[in-house]
Amino acid sequence: MVRGMIAAVLVGIVCAVVGTYVVLRGMAFFGDALAHTMLPGIALGYLISGGARDILFWWALGTAIVAALGIGAISKNAEIREDTAIGIIFAGMFALGIALISTVRSYAVDLSHFLFGDVLSVSTRSLWLILTFGGIVLLTVFAFYKEFMTLSFDPILAVTLRLPVGMLNNLLLALIAVTVAVSLQTVGVALMVAMLVTPAATAYLLTNRLFTMMLLAALIASLSGVIGLYLSFYLNVASGAAIVLTATVFFILAFGWRKARGGNAIIRG
Repeated sequence: MVRGMIAAVLVGIVCAVVGTYVVLRGMAFFGDALAHTMLPGIALGYLISGGARDILFWWALGTAIVAALGIGAISKNAEIREDTAIGIIFAGMFALGIALISTVRSYAVDLSHFLFGDVLSVSTRSLWLILTFGGIVLLTVFAFYKEFMTLSFDPILAVTLRLPVGMLNNLLLALIAVTVAVSLQTVGVALMVAMLVTPAATAYLLTNRLFTMMLLAALIASLSGVIGLYLSFYLNVASGAAIVLTATVFFILAFGWRKARGGNAIIRG
């Protein structure tokens, strides 16, 4: 329970900070697709390792990064829209994952926690992986804070300032991929996009400053993790679902508060 609580808080913070850019840049569908594209990597790792779960994180991480950069490359160079490229890779990879999983006789028991999350099964080793890679993500975000902010608010200005736009875009895609991978066991593939989007969207309704939005989103996500974990324990429901539903309640409250006050949030740097 203690490990699960720590994991829920860490994952919430990382998802919230990265999710701020996901919300501002309208990349929710990308985050959803990326979470589902990890499925074939997880299934393949499971089959090759003979059912060992300890190495599945690395398979999920590698698959997520390859998929993220692949989507970026296709949407940039091909004569199709980005959402179309995402949809194609999303559907193909998810179908491949289902096909691979269906070959595992005990997949309903062994792999279901990757679909729906099982924060109580987080091991000490998994906790260190979350802490290490989550820390790398946060340090990278704050190291490139100004660059990501410029790119998110005014891409034309970023080009004018001669910022390495292509590199920054790929770096952000890779950060989202790592975030999705470290969050896998906590909320699962099916609910991953909610942790990327919901806390950040809630914070978007409460402030008009980017850094404040990140802090609020991290606080909301952490509270959702703690409250959701307790609810899952006492109500005997899936932990990932309980965490996401708690975050959704926070969003509804913030939305109601915003509507009562009137006006729209305009985020500034």
